[in-house]
Formats: sequence, C-alpha cells, structure tokens
Amino acid sequence: MDSYLIQVNGHGDHAPVLDVHLKTNGNSISLGKVKGRKPRWAVRASEMSKKTFNPVRAIVDSMKVEPNPKKAMISLSLGDPTVFGNLPTNDEVTQAVKEVLDSGRYNGYAPSVGYQSCREAVAAYYNCPEAPLEAQDVILTSGCSQAIELALAVLANPGQNILVPRPGFSLYKTLALSMGIEVKLYNLLPEKAWEIDLKHLESLVDEKTACLIVNNPSNPCGSVFSKSHLQKILAVASRQCVPILADEIYGDMVFADCKYEPIATLSTNVPILSCGGLAKRWLVPGWRMGWILIHDRRDIFGNEIRDGLLRLSQRILGPCTIVQGALERILHRTPPEFYHNTLSILKSNADLCYAALSAIPGLQPVRPAGAMYLMVEIEMEHFPEFENDVEFTERLISEQSVFCLPATVSLTLKAPGTCGAKAWGEKQQGFAALSSGDRLGVVCAVSMVCNGVYVLAVSSKRCV
Repeated sequence: MDSYLIQVNGHGDHAPVLDVHLKTNGNSISLGKVKGRKPRWAVRASEMSKKTFNPVRAIVDSMKVEPNPKKAMISLSLGDPTVFGNLPTNDEVTQAVKEVLDSGRYNGYAPSVGYQSCREAVAAYYNCPEAPLEAQDVILTSGCSQAIELALAVLANPGQNILVPRPGFSLYKTLALSMGIEVKLYNLLPEKAWEIDLKHLESLVDEKTACLIVNNPSNPCGSVFSKSHLQKILAVASRQCVPILADEIYGDMVFADCKYEPIATLSTNVPILSCGGLAKRWLVPGWRMGWILIHDRRDIFGNEIRDGLLRLSQRILGPCTIVQGALERILHRTPPEFYHNTLSILKSNADLCYAALSAIPGLQPVRPAGAMYLMVEIEMEHFPEFENDVEFTERLISEQSVFCLPATVSLTLKAPGTCGAKAWGEKQQGFAALSSGDRLGVVCAVSMVCNGVYVLAVSSKRCV
C-alpha cells in the first residue's frame, strides 16, 4: 500500500510549511515544500440569512411601548383564529387525528410530496370540470407558507422579479428577497373594494418577470375579487405570458353576499400554482398542512416545473405524516354546519367592527367581504398629534392595551408620487388630531366585543 508523510515546519507568526514526501513501491519521492494557511475561525452568517427580512417583525420589534397595566392585553396582530379559544376546530377534525395517531400507521417518513392516497384526497376535494385535478397535480407541503416558498423557488431565479399586491401579505417579500428575487408592488384600490389597479399591474411587467402573485380572498384587506375582475387579471397574465401564483388559503371563507371563484376555474391557458391548506378554513394553523395545486391544461409548465417542485420538496421530506393520515377524513367528513358557523361569527364581527369604526370621525374602515381582516384608513388631518399609522397603533397599545397591526407592514415599500388612498402607510406631514380618550376607547370596545377574531390593520392616508 502506498503511504505518504506530511511534515509541518514553522513557528511563531510565520506561515507553516508543509514538507510532503510520497512513498511508492518502496521509493520515497519528495514533492517539495508548500506553504499552507494558518487555520483561524471565520464563521459568518450566509448571504441568504442576511437578505431575509420580515417587515412585520421589524415594525413590531421597533415599537417601544408598554400596554396599559390596568387593562388586559388584546392582541389583534396575528391571523391566528385559535388565540382566544372562541373558534375551535370541529370534533370530526380532531377525532380524525386521534384515530390516526392511535393506529400507529403514520409514524414513518412519507414521500416528500405526500402520500399518494392523501394527494388523491386533496385532488378529489378541489376537482371540478372547470379545473380538473388528479393526484399528480397535488404537492403536499408544511403549511401554506411552504407552498408559497416552493412555488416561488420553482418559478423565479435570482435577478428575476415577481409582482406582489400592495397592501399584501408581508411573507411574499420576505421569501423573495432571501432568494435574491426582486419584488415589484402593484397597487390595490380601496375605493374599489381593493381591486387590482390593472394598468399599474401591467406596466410593471418586463422580460425578467417570473410570476404574478394573486391573493384572493385577501390578507390583510378582507376583500374578495369578483368573477369579472379575476377574468381581467387573467387577461393581463395571458397577454404578458406570466404564470400566476394564487394564494388561496382563505378560499371559501367569504360572506354570504359574495362568491369565491378559484382563479384556475376561469382560465384554460394561464398556468397557475394555487396554494392552500388546512390552517384557516379548518382553524388549525399549527398543524402545518398545506398544498400546491398545479393547473396547467396547456402544458406550459410541462415536466420541468413538476420535476422542480418534486426536487424542492425533498429538502424537508414533506409535511407531518399524522395530519396527512387524517386528511381524507378531514376534507370529506367535516360537517357543512361547521363552516357555516365559523363564517357567521366572522361576518357578525366584521359588521360590528365596520359599523362602530365608521361612526368615528377620521376613521374609514373598508368593509370586508371575507377572510379574517379589516383595513381601517386613518384620515390624519383629524389626528395631528400622530405622524403615521405606527404612532397611532402605539398609542392604542399604551392607552387601551389593544394591539392592531399598522398597515405599513403590509405595504412593504412606499409608492413614490402616489396620492390619496394609494399611499396608505406613507409617512405624512401635517397630520391631525386624535382626542386621546373616547375614540381610542371605542376602538378598544369594538376589539373586545370581537374577542380577538379580527386583525385590524390601520393605515394612514396621504392628504393632498
């Protein structure tokens, strides 16, 4: 067997010298002296970690304010329906998980895209003639957040851009920037119930645009797009040959006077990755069960996108197997009255919030049509002691111990040159005054009656 000897010479501050001798078939050969580096610790955070930025945490963590010690804290800053215990999931849902756990059949690894039977269950639940689905069109994920992450990762490369709603869910920006993907923000119009400004949207498309994110029903606006508006969005995507990432986690969580239309049911030629999950409709966000539905009837994605999703899913080997085992029963045996009761509570709270806040001079809520959110515009000329929505929410905490989320975190970037309601969340000059007692008290009273079901996002309006 061949052998070699490495002798290290050097001392003090001088770089060590490696004297290498190779012994082959009994003969010794000197390879000479080679300078080696002096080992030293140089551990640094990755560029990806440095690029990862959560606007919600940045705003919330920067708030240096304590709640009123005389009043119990009411936190309306997270879209978690389980926080206050007044919206439990259905017994059928929990029993399904209990039986799977007791069976001992789902304790091992599953395929990274999910068990075949579970993918079949999801496909059967969402399949319809307008948007047919099979098991191969379903990728199971660790919550809807991972579904969005995988969809972004498979569609966009570093240096490309994606189109994101403003106001919108801050996670889109957090994920994109960590991947080196540019975020372009298209405006939503509060005066049109948060419809997309389609001209603005289309003006943002260029040769580097990788996908369009459409969030319907909306977080944080609580809006639900009409069929005709969705068709106009699809027309833009079709003209520009831009695929759609549809965040539909609040699908079917709409009030009785509205109808939810899955965007994939309205187009045969625009390829769509639809992201959803159990979190909201079944009121179990901590169970981390989501999915991607691949709609590609023109075979534009082809095998490349499907294979890419498979490879990306293999990084964490799929979602919780216990919940996967219960998925078919959860989807197909949860009673309809459970969904109806949940929506009734949300609608009642939405109506109460809207009516009470509408009566307060200087606050202009936009009536929600679904989901779990209500956006409130602050007309800052009424509140001169506050400079922006962040200061308003800070005072709400310190006086009334009610924590709402300032809309600044949902806007993520300013809109240069915009005016009116399009500039929600921008830093303002010449704001005007909030009487420090009663009006905040009314907001607090509304929040308490709602018992934490609603996230109130407040926003400042530019006065021009």
